[in-house]
Amino acid sequence: MRRVLLAVHEGRDEATKIAASFAADLRTEGIDVAVLDTEADALRAAGVEDALVVTSGPGAAAGCELAVVFGGDGTILRAAELCRGTDTPVLGVNLGHVGFLAEADVEDIQLVVRAVADRTYSVEERLTVDVSVMVAGEIVATNWALNEATVEKDARERMLEVVVEIDDRPVSRWGCDGIVCATPTGSTAYNFSAGGPIVWPEVSALLMVPISAHALFARPLVVSPDSTLAIEVVGEQSTGVLWCDGRRAADLPVGSRVEVRKGRETVRLARLHDASFADRLVRKFHLPVAGWRGAAERRWGDET
Repeated sequence: MRRVLLAVHEGRDEATKIAASFAADLRTEGIDVAVLDTEADALRAAGVEDALVVTSGPGAAAGCELAVVFGGDGTILRAAELCRGTDTPVLGVNLGHVGFLAEADVEDIQLVVRAVADRTYSVEERLTVDVSVMVAGEIVATNWALNEATVEKDARERMLEVVVEIDDRPVSRWGCDGIVCATPTGSTAYNFSAGGPIVWPEVSALLMVPISAHALFARPLVVSPDSTLAIEVVGEQSTGVLWCDGRRAADLPVGSRVEVRKGRETVRLARLHDASFADRLVRKFHLPVAGWRGAAERRWGDET
């Protein structure tokens, strides 16, 4: 039996209505749907019938060949949690603004139905990061992220004092608003807003970007995926908070140490198109490309 998990942006009528129509189309193709217990009532009211109700949380997508998400990047990140520990890919239908992780827009919904029914989508493996928090040498919290793990100040009135370390060697000390430790997938998210570089998703690397650092050396760093990034909270009154994908948090008292490594598990993203990442950048960020003539028309020395 084929089954697809639906995940919707909570509280958006548009998302539930589109998901209900999508579910009906899948049933016509002989594909069952599963819905989360936290969303079952809203989807049932929108017309989703005979769906398997599963408990929301990591592993909720077990037994489903695909998780189709109706929302923005935040909803897709939540769906990645639901697929944690399974091989289920995530396919996003964008109802947000940029929706960089989404593969389709609402007007493409029939294309999505056809691709799911015919299994014509491809799957990309995306690097994640595993995160650990240590206090007094003991691990007090562990987490993971697809986009980024950020260490941020927890009080507006004072800066966060940190020492950053790469592969067991100290690199610099910053007074700052925070530090972003991002994956290539997350390079177009918080990392981008903080002034970090955009990294093509097939590049295997880890990124570290300071946020509003008061320091002469405060440049983004791009390191090996086998490196360990570490951030130690120093200073007498410097406390912070760790955020993973902006969704899961942990307090960081003075003396805390955060370590970020390449994740043991990947996130699988379903793709409908073979478009290059450059094309995705242009489309999602509305970049101006007028005047481009193509490589075949260029000649050496042509400066016009």
